[in-house]
Amino acid sequence: MEIYLDANATTPVLAQARDAAMSALTDTFGNPSSIHSTGLKARTLLDAARLSARRVLGAPSGRLVFVSGATEGIQTAVLSALKDLQDRQSAPGTQGDALAWLLYGATEHKAVPEALKHWNELLGLGLQVLAIPVGPDGRHDLAWLRAHASRAGLVCTMAANNETGVVSDLEGIGAVLADSPALWLVDSVQALGKLPLRLNGHFAGKTIDYAPFSGHKLYAPKGIGMLYVREGAPFTPLMAGGGQEDASRSGTENMAGIAALGAVFDAIEAGQVLKSPATLAHYREQLAATLTQTFNGLIFNADFDLSLPTTLNFSVPGLSAKLLLDLFDAANVRVSGGSACSAAKAQPSHVLQAMGLPAWQAASAVRLSFGPAAEQAFIDEACARIKACGAALRASCLNPPMPALATRERPEAPVGLTRYAVNGACCYVLADASSRRCVVIDPLPELTEPLSQWLRCQGYTLAAALDTHSHGDHTSAAADLRAAVPAAQQDNTPFGALGWPENTERIVLGEQGLTRLALPGHTQDSTAYLLHEGASLRLAFVGDMVMPGALGRSDFMQSAPFEFGPSLLKLLHTVGPDTLLLPGHDYDDRHATCLRTEIGAQPLLAAVLQDGMDPAVFAASKAKLEQGLGLTVHQTLACGARVDRACANEATDTVELCGEAVAALLHTHPGLHLVDVREAYEHRVGTRPAFGRAAHHRAVPLSGLINVLPEWLALPADTPVLFYCRSGNRSAAAAQALRRLGHRQAWSLNGGLALWADTSRVTQAH
Repeated sequence: MEIYLDANATTPVLAQARDAAMSALTDTFGNPSSIHSTGLKARTLLDAARLSARRVLGAPSGRLVFVSGATEGIQTAVLSALKDLQDRQSAPGTQGDALAWLLYGATEHKAVPEALKHWNELLGLGLQVLAIPVGPDGRHDLAWLRAHASRAGLVCTMAANNETGVVSDLEGIGAVLADSPALWLVDSVQALGKLPLRLNGHFAGKTIDYAPFSGHKLYAPKGIGMLYVREGAPFTPLMAGGGQEDASRSGTENMAGIAALGAVFDAIEAGQVLKSPATLAHYREQLAATLTQTFNGLIFNADFDLSLPTTLNFSVPGLSAKLLLDLFDAANVRVSGGSACSAAKAQPSHVLQAMGLPAWQAASAVRLSFGPAAEQAFIDEACARIKACGAALRASCLNPPMPALATRERPEAPVGLTRYAVNGACCYVLADASSRRCVVIDPLPELTEPLSQWLRCQGYTLAAALDTHSHGDHTSAAADLRAAVPAAQQDNTPFGALGWPENTERIVLGEQGLTRLALPGHTQDSTAYLLHEGASLRLAFVGDMVMPGALGRSDFMQSAPFEFGPSLLKLLHTVGPDTLLLPGHDYDDRHATCLRTEIGAQPLLAAVLQDGMDPAVFAASKAKLEQGLGLTVHQTLACGARVDRACANEATDTVELCGEAVAALLHTHPGLHLVDVREAYEHRVGTRPAFGRAAHHRAVPLSGLINVLPEWLALPADTPVLFYCRSGNRSAAAAQALRRLGHRQAWSLNGGLALWADTSRVTQAH
């Protein structure tokens, strides 16, 4: 059963709206511009929908134009206002000469500022487009607006924010704009069905000129919306042609969408489908109480007294938005990290940044929103799922348990090696469950709190916090990590450079041990840590000496460029060509490499390791590669210059299989290895999907992929390994990593479990 808590992004179609749309498609299918009986029936349906909208919106006069959605409505309104400003500018002696600004709320949906910039440039107005600041409560700074109102040509504000639910002070804004020449656009998308609307009313002496709406935000289909234009407000059609909608918007009307939207307006007017504000507020209180009791330290990012009762926006210290979204999605709970339109860009919320929230809070925010037709049983199930998500995190030591829960829940002990990545930088935790000892290699500042919490939760002893070199792109977090971990959970052995315990040749972790190997080059103090299991060398942590597809740069003040080549030879002679190497940076999410792979990919590396290139020539050749090295995609200092001739091939070498191809693979390869790369906390709240006859089906979290790579590399070359996850992104990274290391039969389920056939019953919340 799916619990859909992303109603601010879109909603399911109301049954009445679906029936009305189907009737329009099959029965009332005429063109409303036709004058025969079939066309007249369609015209009657269209007029009835518009009349219902007028009553609900409090708009007995003015234009109500059916459009494709809010974005088109915004474009039309902005064009109309700016065309009027252009006309006023061209008339000498008019007030238009004094207007200099186009203003929009800093927390507006991106459709508004982008429309302002687009039409301002296209019409050649040359006006300044300025964001109205908001306070920590998310409401507009009325003092700032008052200072700019007299020279504003257009002011755009929201009725209610789509990310936080904050309701704008329209009375206060109206009072400020009462004597302003500015036209006023109010994005009313999130207000419909949740707030009382009176578009023809006065807000402290000011009336709204334009108000766009979107049907799919309130139980109508996608592709239908409405724009209100005050009677007498400037209007320029965006769509010219056959003159439909009384020449306001040409193009044959979307009758199925209009019929559905009309049915939604009818439902609002009848008052039997949508819940009262008091009921919705009660639902929100239940969800808020559950969230607060479940996630330690949770912070709500908007004041409930100033917000829609259907929206909760929150952050949890130490937990990223992506982690929480993956967790909720595994539990079949759909939430978002903010606006659905910006979700794929994975940037911190501009809304929360405008409110002045701390960076961590804006970057880790999660939005939970439900529709005003939700039922109590749905809210109850949502609360139960949220509690299960919290228990899964505590079992993984990712969120501290509440005091009342601390004695009842015991976390599961981790096994082996865990990889963390932050903006391309890698940190590794090597844990031995038998001795309860661990080593952290290249700790990162962003991980200090979650790693120290993990250590406290597990009761592990921190044997060492090691750096592979003096970092150029960030300060070592080793000291902060040691300070955050109780002294009783640390070895009391003094440590020296890079955190290595003094007078110690080998750090012992049960049957495993670490030794070190000096490799000057990237920096003078660059060091590799070799992981042994018994008498066997298992892998090496090489920092930034060798990265997948690149060599660490050697143009820092602390670099040793002429020692780089000899250090690479030393590494080859010590570990051999096939030992896995774990890098300090991994910008392409390849997880691991080995010298054999890099020799084939990097000509310069091959030249020094196979052809005996002189160290000075190597240093000079490498210096050329590092000239003008820019920032990474994460806008961080690049710690290596790419010299990978294989990367272009990898970019076009698809690893993804659609559902049908996966089914065929399962049928023809009974020995296939099927691997779920979701994290342990996701497994605890979800169920393993049915894939049929796979002989080897196991869970290997992507963060622990390194532990199993050697096993898969030892498989016969024709044995397929198929990875899957929630969306297909992590499984594709796993497949590409395995392929790059030499096992070509590595695949990923395209679209992940989201697109895999699901035979279970799925319901959506209203």
